[in-house]
Amino acid sequence: HEQEVVPFRIAREAVSQAEFAAFADAGAYLDRALWSDEGWDWRQGRGLEHPVYWRRGQDGWQRRQFDQWWPLQPQAAMIHVSWHEAEAYCRWAGRRLPTELEWEVAAAAEPAEGGGGLARVKRRYPWGDEPPTPNLANLDGHALGTVDVGALSAGDSAFGCRQMIGNVWEWTD
Repeated sequence: HEQEVVPFRIAREAVSQAEFAAFADAGAYLDRALWSDEGWDWRQGRGLEHPVYWRRGQDGWQRRQFDQWWPLQPQAAMIHVSWHEAEAYCRWAGRRLPTELEWEVAAAAEPAEGGGGLARVKRRYPWGDEPPTPNLANLDGHALGTVDVGALSAGDSAFGCRQMIGNVWEWTD
């Protein structure tokens, strides 16, 4: 079905663990102004001051992976945060979560010929219609986890957005 899309901006890559660590280090989990009423109640109800699978180690943040603690992977995509945490992060970073429509446009739309608007047909995948391969997307457990947010440039969408399928689930508004 047709929908009107107003111009918008979207980040080229998913949020990295280093970017989210800056949010946690800034005390953002305790800054009421960054959270919606529902998000604040959710955070307080769980007593969270950082992501649930993180802890401070001797040399900085650590993340839990199964039953072991590992240093953060600074450029790896952020995972295991709630919608409320993602929304608060965006507010802290001066951003907002994209709508589902905006995400779809960034992931699969193409500019119309001549650059005025969008083509009427979407791509099957962000990079085009060819089936996925390991150099296009992190799918099917190929990497046994997430990959760096800057990896897999061959799979970029027509608008230069990276890893719009695979690697991580992404929140929308």
